[in-house]
Amino acid sequence: MASRQVPKVLARKVVAQSRLLKIEAVDLRFSNGEQRQFERMQGSGRGAVMVVPFIDDETMILVREYAAGLHEYQLGFPKGLIDPGETPEQAAQRELKEEIGYGCRSLQRLTEVTMAPQFFQAKMTLFVAEDLYSEALPGDEPEPLEKVPWNINEVEKLLAQPDFSEARSLTALLLMLRNKGR
Repeated sequence: MASRQVPKVLARKVVAQSRLLKIEAVDLRFSNGEQRQFERMQGSGRGAVMVVPFIDDETMILVREYAAGLHEYQLGFPKGLIDPGETPEQAAQRELKEEIGYGCRSLQRLTEVTMAPQFFQAKMTLFVAEDLYSEALPGDEPEPLEKVPWNINEVEKLLAQPDFSEARSLTALLLMLRNKGR
């Protein structure tokens, strides 16, 4: 992979801000002299995690929760922001306990992914959790999440589910399958 010089930042200005996000206009000069303004969203900068949990060798646990961006319920894997001072592994353990009522003895890192990097500064670390044990923590969701067990041998049915469409969950599923040699 060829190394390229990133554009020089000439100016940055916050053009909108909410409790969770900041939209910034960035004036850039590229190595060929071209100048452009880009807008980008900045999140908390803390990162996030998503976990593919296995209750046994064949059964994953997914959650169905409200997705405000789509204004509908979506099926996916437990996920959440990394709290200040937490490692991604600690955040993954906490999210499992908050969202599905389990901790895990085996946590395997799959990879770190980005989401719409042209516009959004966000990274998420994906994990597989096995050897689960019962332990719950109170979560921050406005309503209880629906826990949905799913047999790993029925992945094609999962992929056909209209409410299983979130790109990070699809990525986590496919990387988990590749990692398990399926």
